[in-house]
Amino acid sequence: MHTASRPTSRSIRRIAGTFLCTTALTSVTACGAGTTDSGAGSGGGADDPHIRIAVGVDAGYAPFFVADAEGLWAKHGVDVDLVQFAKGGEGVDALNAGQVQMAGNSDVTTIGLLAQNPDLRSLLVYEQSGRYLKVVVRAGVKSPDKIRKMAVVPGLSELATTRFLESKGIKPDAVELVVADPAEIPALTDKGDVDAYVLWEPWPSKGKALGERILESTGDYGFSYQHWLLSTSPWLKDHKSTAVKVAAALEEAAEKTESDPRSAAQATKDAAKIPTDQTMKAVKDIDFGVRDFTDKDLKGYDDTADFYLSTGKVKARPDVSRTVQRGWLPENTKGS
Repeated sequence: MHTASRPTSRSIRRIAGTFLCTTALTSVTACGAGTTDSGAGSGGGADDPHIRIAVGVDAGYAPFFVADAEGLWAKHGVDVDLVQFAKGGEGVDALNAGQVQMAGNSDVTTIGLLAQNPDLRSLLVYEQSGRYLKVVVRAGVKSPDKIRKMAVVPGLSELATTRFLESKGIKPDAVELVVADPAEIPALTDKGDVDAYVLWEPWPSKGKALGERILESTGDYGFSYQHWLLSTSPWLKDHKSTAVKVAAALEEAAEKTESDPRSAAQATKDAAKIPTDQTMKAVKDIDFGVRDFTDKDLKGYDDTADFYLSTGKVKARPDVSRTVQRGWLPENTKGS
């Protein structure tokens, strides 16, 4: 069983594959559910609240790694262990099970998980981009209308793929969608098992190195994503002050990521083994910055919820309005 217990020598752990706690559904306490410990994970003070935050393993999570490397968690009075997952959705599952207390994840993937995670709460946006995800086609595919199979990762990749096909006048049901893990997809495309994919870096660059062609970015057809800082309503009820400290540290870290990409790249390499050039490119493609939600954001989230309902992936429309805590950030952090 994979666990999210605190590392003894580093404050970052990688969990590749599905996060699973066999007792989570019947005895969440056995998995440390909903706890906020005291102790020193990333160099916080002895009295600082200790929490675990789920992150992914790509350059899009650079602000979390910067906060760790620069001692920003401790500066803002919180002691943090970062727990890495191969896919953001697995981190959300761990959040729901109480293995972690906060998480970073894309808006699209999170909205698709709301049915099984009704207590999820989104506190703020810390990045957005229409350039980081790219459409890649295998050698020999001359135009989008020649695509017959596309590899997808459920959530963000799948919706970006659907919007790509729609933008080219291709009915989504005319193309077979093959579900795969991100790391497998460039090789599947190279072998001809699929014709194309829409993914975040580094997988488009990996595909290009294999002779595949980057066709365009998602922003070229009007699609972008955001990343949310997530928690759950039961935990937030008793730990709002801790969440505020995390938000403040993340805000400073996002600013540092934008202003000093080289330092962000080094922190990401040290934490997640991502080559520095990949993070440097990512910082150019991604707009990092902590902010509250806007009317335009909410409309986009509603469109995403409609997508999940229309495809039959959920039985009821995801309740985005309950999840998104508009106003939480300015009410709790401005002037603090």
